[in-house]
Amino acid sequence: MDIKKNDELIIEINDIGQQGEGIGKHDGYTLFVNNATVGDKVRVKVMKAKKNYGYARLVEVIEPSPFRVEPICKIANKCGGCNIMHLDYKQQLKYKHDKVINCLERIGKFDLSKVEVSPIIGMEKPYYYRNKVQLPVGKNKEGHIVMGFYARRTHSIINMEECYIQSEVNSQIFEIVRRFLEKYKVSIYDEINHKGLVRHIMTRVGFTTGQVMVCLVINGKKLPHEDKLVEELIKVDGMTSISLNFNLENTNVIMGEGVRTIWGEDFIIDYIGDVKYQISPKSFYQVNPIQTKVIYETALSYADLKGDETVWDLYCGIGTISLFMAQKAKKVYGVEIVEDAILDARRNARINDINNAEFYVGAAEEILPRKYKEDSVYADVIVVDPPRKGCEESLLDTIVSMEPKRFVYVSCDPATLARDLGYMAERGYEIKKVQAVDQFPHTTHVECVALIQRESI
Repeated sequence: MDIKKNDELIIEINDIGQQGEGIGKHDGYTLFVNNATVGDKVRVKVMKAKKNYGYARLVEVIEPSPFRVEPICKIANKCGGCNIMHLDYKQQLKYKHDKVINCLERIGKFDLSKVEVSPIIGMEKPYYYRNKVQLPVGKNKEGHIVMGFYARRTHSIINMEECYIQSEVNSQIFEIVRRFLEKYKVSIYDEINHKGLVRHIMTRVGFTTGQVMVCLVINGKKLPHEDKLVEELIKVDGMTSISLNFNLENTNVIMGEGVRTIWGEDFIIDYIGDVKYQISPKSFYQVNPIQTKVIYETALSYADLKGDETVWDLYCGIGTISLFMAQKAKKVYGVEIVEDAILDARRNARINDINNAEFYVGAAEEILPRKYKEDSVYADVIVVDPPRKGCEESLLDTIVSMEPKRFVYVSCDPATLARDLGYMAERGYEIKKVQAVDQFPHTTHVECVALIQRESI
């Protein structure tokens, strides 16, 4: 039977894809179905049919999986923010743990029978965990203002009144901004013709301090009646910083270069453990502070610092891991390509009275090889926390040459983690420990910490 667009079929879901979609077969033909999960028997409508596989829309759940739950959020099936909220949380954790294991075995070619693989660490309360959100602002077909995440694989905004993975204060903030934009008829940015003013709203919340930041991203330099917006926002408990970010470029990059504070401080303060951080609108800062503390404590444990070590922290951001390590190490060097982040890192070192951390601006794959070649720098421990694309081979080659006693890899993508560790394994290194951490409940993303050492150690 040839499968074609608009066919309605009944299939059983027997696997979950990388984006959380259910995977089933009909006469050997593979179909990917959003909002379906392992164990479901479903009726689907084929939306796109390729030669060996296709994409289908869920029409009806005929027999629900024992792992299926009713999402707490009424727009979960449409919104692109949470793609596995319909899956029981224990099964979410199993899916993510298995994802890490499968990547290490399949991509990295590792035999994990001799590796200390710990059970994934989930959240006791996997809701309201995000301390930062960036929402596009637009208009619907009726001309009403909408703000929310994009629908999956589209730039169509799903209007959001409440979000169960963000800080609860955001619902109040979004409503204030919505009323302000409507009352003063402020123009909304149209990404097709690059006209209109307000593009995004960004909020940050200090989970430890309760401090709140609001930043509007605008296609201009002035916001009409900004004083009226301030009057309403300062009524929100914890409001500390209100600013405008100027993004006049025709781009899908959210934040522009310029920032002007229109009320309060230029930053908010939060803590991870005992370390204090100043966070500005453009700072990179982990969005789940509860699980970030778990990740950093795991990385610190794997580093096994005794007090006399030299540590290099690559892709250090605003120095979050660096300052954690500096409390236990003799000297820490941080490297980050974003200059604003390094300025934040140096400031955060000062406000914590940490004097044994030094930071360099530049690409890790350029800075470390150069410092090693020219200055013969040394490291007892190297920590990397790269973007999703993982590490450049030139950087891994330098790490191999430096022969650190311990190499701690913090990863947000188990596939590139497995690839990079496989590369290291071919050069005399082996995995000792692996710990997956659920940093983003109800999504398919999973963080992981791995300890790598030379085989001779």
